[in-house]
Amino acid sequence: MFDRIRSLIDRLHEVQEVNSLSDRDLDDLGMSREQVLGFLKMPRDISERVTAMGRIFGVPEVELKRDHAQWVDLLTVCGHCADRAACAHVLAKGTAAQPSDAPFCGNRDSFGAIIVNAG
Repeated sequence: MFDRIRSLIDRLHEVQEVNSLSDRDLDDLGMSREQVLGFLKMPRDISERVTAMGRIFGVPEVELKRDHAQWVDLLTVCGHCADRAACAHVLAKGTAAQPSDAPFCGNRDSFGAIIVNAG
């Protein structure tokens, strides 16, 4: 119970920090206030999940992050995914995982486009 209360307090502090950001701070981040607040609601492992799934699709991390807007879109899609259990199952396969194991992935087409554009 204490951990849950602590998490709630931490979340409130994070929201306060986001709300205190100036428009310039948000411009420097390349995100709107709503986007940052949306990221606060997402699971904390989103960046790692996108990076790991990108590797499965053959996209190196540097390519995933090359375009900031694209990176934010990838994170957003992953953060709103309803297939976290299926994703966890695929990611647990590690280097044995294949793109065909992840037909549910909402970033599947984006990963393919990144490969085409990088090549």
